[in-house]
Amino acid sequence: MRIGQGYDIHRLVPDRPLILGGILIPYEKGLLGHSDADVLTHAIMDALLGAAALRDIGYYFPPEDEQWKGADSILLLQQVVQLVGKEGWQIGNIDTVVVAEQPKLKPHIPTMQARLAEAMQISPQQVAVKATTNEKLGPVGEGQAIAAFAVALLLAAE
Repeated sequence: MRIGQGYDIHRLVPDRPLILGGILIPYEKGLLGHSDADVLTHAIMDALLGAAALRDIGYYFPPEDEQWKGADSILLLQQVVQLVGKEGWQIGNIDTVVVAEQPKLKPHIPTMQARLAEAMQISPQQVAVKATTNEKLGPVGEGQAIAAFAVALLLAAE
């Protein structure tokens, strides 16, 4: 078995949709990035790649490459899962934390878990999504950004 960790942060800006865990969250701002800037999905991707010792998402989906402009991160996650599988690994579980002052994410967590699990072809019980605030400290606490942390456990494929 192998473990990997992932982290991502993006700035909140007006006139962008807020996508977290592959779902649209109603909010007045969204995350700025080359793709859809889904910090939760990006953190999971880096955790999976790290566990399989396959570098990071910037290696596979560089922001300077126009083909990834506006990309749906769920589709990128599916590609990462395929890469990990080709290396002989299957997902044991994923544990995540989204750090945001606003919006409140609790009502959206079950939908995020289901969407992420579907994309990774695992059970929603294998995907934990937790939300917390930064107690008004730093850029996340001041409402300027949203961050996410993820840990992935990979098991040797049967």
